Amino acid sequence: MSKKYRVGILGATGTVGQRFIQLLEGHPQFELTALAASDRSQGKPYREACAWRLPGEMPLAVHALEVQPPEPPLDCELVFSSLPGGVARESEEAFARAGYAVISNSSAFRMDEDVPLLIPEVNHEHLALLDAQRQARGFEKGLIVTNPNCSTIMLALALAPLHARFGVEAVVATTMQALSGAGYPGVASLDITDNVLPFIEGEEEKVETETLKILGRVAGARVEPATFAVSAQCNRVNVTDGHMAAVRVRLAQGADLEEVRAAFSSYTSLPQELKLHSAPARPVVVRDEPDRPQPRLDRDAGRGMSVMVGRVARDRVLDYRFVALSHNTVRGAAGAAILNAELLIATGRL
Repeated sequence: MSKKYRVGILGATGTVGQRFIQLLEGHPQFELTALAASDRSQGKPYREACAWRLPGEMPLAVHALEVQPPEPPLDCELVFSSLPGGVARESEEAFARAGYAVISNSSAFRMDEDVPLLIPEVNHEHLALLDAQRQARGFEKGLIVTNPNCSTIMLALALAPLHARFGVEAVVATTMQALSGAGYPGVASLDITDNVLPFIEGEEEKVETETLKILGRVAGARVEPATFAVSAQCNRVNVTDGHMAAVRVRLAQGADLEEVRAAFSSYTSLPQELKLHSAPARPVVVRDEPDRPQPRLDRDAGRGMSVMVGRVARDRVLDYRFVALSHNTVRGAAGAAILNAELLIATGRL
């Protein structure tokens, strides 16, 4: 029987923290032993500290776990962090310095040169940065690995097959992002009912910069970003879960429509070879119907870990266009971090 790693969750009472707890229930490699959250929750059993907002019941295993402060020591070996950006940097670095592996959903360290911004199917080679990270920061056993912004994961994973096969020269993406991406209670009902909000603070900048780091290549102790242009416009729409993006792309090499479709549908990578627990068999799934993908129908594909692509067609301005969809709190957040941790184990980094 393989070793089970003891894990903790920072920001355990929030939307993404709850999704971590849900996804970790019954996981073959992880045992949830510690929960941490803000001052108002500390010292309480989790069942009292947390208003459970996900479908289904709160897992029994966490009912009696006492909520701790988000600082070391915690009774675990690695921590999944869903802390708000304002407090994440200090807390996550303290854990890494104390010898914990930190797998973060927070934005705090994403663009630091020595921190992998990881999508295992796209840029697993970026784990090589951890050697430079430990040396530069003086971490003995600890480390920090981040997953990207929820919309960035969807876009970068959809672009990866095209970039690998044909090269990408320019991307224009317009997102339609679900309410759960704003956390709970999130967007006021009177703002979003009968409405679309054409601004999400910081989101467009994250998509434009993170995508280039992910699709870049390791050069020594840093990543050389990809050099193509990314333009993003981000909108909040009245959907509970599931981010969508309308994407247009210019390719470096000529490709016919069937080649583009085949690049999407045949794409696999190291997580599929290693058969990691959270890795979908098909990271990118192509739908043929003219009205798919749709959030309500397609967000749970691959247990929420597949990116759905549809409406693939020639474009009159760039080369091709398509619509992408992913589950923003599974592939876009908690599930992404769990898959990152599985890859760290499989590659001997933990």
